[in-house]
Amino acid sequence: MLAVLSITAPIFILIGLGFFSARSGLVNREQVRGMGGFVITFALPALVIKALAERPLGEVLNVPFLVAYALGSLAMFAAGFALSRWVRKRDVSSSAITALGMSVSNSGFIGYPIVAMVLGAPAAVALALGMLVENLLMIPLALVLAEVGRQRGQAGLTVLGETLKRLCKNPVIIAICIGLLLSLLEVRLPVLLSRVIEMLASASAPVALFVIGGTLYGLKSQGMWREVGEISLAKLLLHPLAVFAAFALVPDVEPQLLVAGVLFASAPMMSIYPILGQRFGLEERCAAALVAATVLAFITVSALVGFLGYSGALG
Repeated sequence: MLAVLSITAPIFILIGLGFFSARSGLVNREQVRGMGGFVITFALPALVIKALAERPLGEVLNVPFLVAYALGSLAMFAAGFALSRWVRKRDVSSSAITALGMSVSNSGFIGYPIVAMVLGAPAAVALALGMLVENLLMIPLALVLAEVGRQRGQAGLTVLGETLKRLCKNPVIIAICIGLLLSLLEVRLPVLLSRVIEMLASASAPVALFVIGGTLYGLKSQGMWREVGEISLAKLLLHPLAVFAAFALVPDVEPQLLVAGVLFASAPMMSIYPILGQRFGLEERCAAALVAATVLAFITVSALVGFLGYSGALG
């Protein structure tokens, strides 16, 4: 138990530190946003470039991992959408946002620090692969469905086009492209530039966790507990199960990447979840689900890490 807590406790202590720093006024919301911008714009891209550029392309572009992680996430998305649309009788937009919360993880801010503590270096490669699935498949799918449900017209294609334009400007996606190109060409970065990238990359995990804590302060988690509970528990329990089942069906997945994929899926939903839900009038429910999932994740992630260690999957 102490071995498990030695992995998960520092992660949630840093989240707590960010929360109480915001609550006590040591940092304000603008400063938290600034730190988040630093992580997204500089630290995470540096981490991704470092991870991809230092490995052969065949090791980096792991098709079995991409297929399995995509299948597991899509299965969870479909189940969440069906539950909301046909069991809870919600509209298409609400169902798409609900399914998004159940099937897309906070890979950069919470998933990566967890996997890095457990597995070390393979975490960065798994991060890049997982974010490809999330940013190029899952988020556009959810937003297009939500917009189609709202507009009932041809707005879905418009949203898809706008989403793809934003993705082309996304620093992490740009970093993935740069890293893959460097890996393909077998180019090694100059020592000076490599050192700068390494320093930025080392800042990604602790600053990201602090930002999550600061972001959680002020989010309201009132009402709608049945839906909030369904979204949170599906994200923390069913999404990793779906991803594990998908990995079991796809051959030739490396054991370490399998563990990484399941751990990434076990993370709470992304921190911008309430922002995405705001356009469809769902920000309160999304914020409540984010708070609940992040708090519960300390228990569920610790239990998963303990199970993986007990079963021998970590070693």
